[in-house]
This record gives sequence, structure tokens and C-alpha cells, in this order.
Amino acid sequence: MKRIPFICMVIMCLLSGCTSSTQSDSIYEWESIASDSDSAIESEPLQPITYEKNTYDTLNVATYLTKIGDTYFLSDCYHNQILFHDNVTDAISEWKVLTNNVHYAHTIAGDGTVLLIDDTENNRILVFERAGEGYVQTQTFDNVGMKPHFVQYDEKRQTFYAWSSITGEMYYFKRDTSTNEVFIEKILKIDELFGVYVRSFTIMEDDIYFISGHNNEKIIRANADTLEILETYSVTPEIAGMVQLVKIQDYYYITVSTDNQENQDYATIIRTKDLHSLADGEYEDIYDKFGIGGGTPYYITQIDGRYYMAHHRTSENIVVFDVINNEINNVQVLY
Repeated sequence: MKRIPFICMVIMCLLSGCTSSTQSDSIYEWESIASDSDSAIESEPLQPITYEKNTYDTLNVATYLTKIGDTYFLSDCYHNQILFHDNVTDAISEWKVLTNNVHYAHTIAGDGTVLLIDDTENNRILVFERAGEGYVQTQTFDNVGMKPHFVQYDEKRQTFYAWSSITGEMYYFKRDTSTNEVFIEKILKIDELFGVYVRSFTIMEDDIYFISGHNNEKIIRANADTLEILETYSVTPEIAGMVQLVKIQDYYYITVSTDNQENQDYATIIRTKDLHSLADGEYEDIYDKFGIGGGTPYYITQIDGRYYMAHHRTSENIVVFDVINNEINNVQVLY
């Protein structure tokens, strides 16, 4: 595998104007060519490219907002682009485009040095490395299961988890700290999730929770290192097509996209203190507490003590809120 030294990337990035204060910042694009024997092979740099400003005034199916270091990253899924900016108060048209070489990318994860992006419809994971004030794409991993839909960085294990949403496979990625090269450490599989559309997972200490898909109607708790199934929680048909599960204070918050027939009219957000209660339909529907409706609550992230929920099918795309003593407060629509 040929890899360009990091210092060279920085020098070339600076020469191309990466730290310029003009409208767009220049970087070098790197071509990654996958082969059967190697999942990511880098070639020589192609040509300078620029960070262009986002040309859209609105988002089209925003799925995920996160903050890595001092930079916010946002998946504008149906516009096929990943955006970034230094604040969430400027208009969305002020954000820059990290990449638009994706098809329905859903999430972004980073460890402060590299970013991993799931390129869902292309079955790829893209790797970007910090270079000066910008980022350079350094690797591409092709053939990552089917529809990789969710990627997270677990700081405790210093591991990136990338989930193939249809095949039930988890790809464990590591970064070589001496070269910053990302590699696949292992691939594990939950056989009973093959063919089930599972949109996300949640790591809690040594456990990992896989939310229900519309066609299996249960949440699975497994060991985060081995994927050995430890417990299952049945859910009722109307909340089967889940998006994400996140623990906030005393409650498990769950965003729901569809019922077991993939009907989006059932999209909502619920919460419960006990996952076992979902089998009996005992949960609190809290969608109306956000002052919005008729859309699809999606991924929730915690940034600087506040919670940010992606939301689509309406004009409210990013909603921020606080949870104080288990009560939802200070709801605001950002975009």
C-alpha cells in the first residue's frame, strides 16, 4: 500500500491555500483504489480541489449533526454531501462542503485526527485526515457490507465501529498512531440480523444495543467486543422500525421511523425507563413536547451538554433541546 507522508499533505495543502480566508479553501484530493487483496490503496495526489460553500439554502433529509474538536459536521443526506462549519448559528448556506462524493451518507465520526464517513448507497467507508486547517481524503474502503448506515468512535477502545445495516456485520476500524493509516481490525456478525434493516447501534460501557428493524421487532443487547447476544427486548409493531436508542438521564429515548409495515405515519419519538416494558406497549410518546410533528425524528447527538436531533420530512431539520431533571426544555429549531 502506498501512502503519502502526512507532512507532505500539510505542505501541499498549505501551498494550495488551505488556510486562506477567501470563500473557499484549497486542498488536494487523493484517489483511493480498492482491490480484492487490499481494501484501500492510495495513489499520487490528483489535482487541487477547493472547499466550496454549500449552494443550498435548506437541508434535504438531514440525518446527523456532530462536533469533532471545534468543528461541526452535518450530513445533508439527500443532497449527497457532508457539510462543516465552526458554528451552528450562521445560515446553512455559509457552511462548506467537505465532500459531495457520496450517495446518501448518514453519519460522521472522528477521533481528532481522522474522520470516517459512511457512504451508504456506495457500500463504502471514506477516511479523511486532518491537514493544516482542512481535511484530505486519504483512504476508501469498498465493499463494506450492504448499506453501511452508522459509524461511531468509541474512545475507551480507540475503535471506530461501522455497521452494515442489512447484513448484520460490524466492521471494527483502528488507526495506526504512527502513520495515521486506518485499517480493519476485524469483522463480526450477528447472524439473526442478516436481512434486517437496522439503522443504528448504541455503545454503553461494555454493551452494544441494536435497535429494532421493521422486520424483526426486537432490540438486541450484545457484548461490544464479541457481539455475543446477551439479551433481547421485544417491541410492539407500531414502533418496530426504529432509528436510534440513546440513554438520557433516567430514560431510554428512541426515535422511530416506521411501524412493522414501513409506514412513516408512525414516525415519532418515545421514551421509557425499562426496555422490557416496550413489549407491552408501555412507553411515553414525547413527540409533541418538541412543538413539531408530521416528520421523522432521526439521530440524536449530545454536543456541549445539549442534545441535537436531526428531523426530516418537514421544514424543521435540526432541533436542539435540553433535558433537565428528565424534563425536555429549551427546544429550538436551528435549521
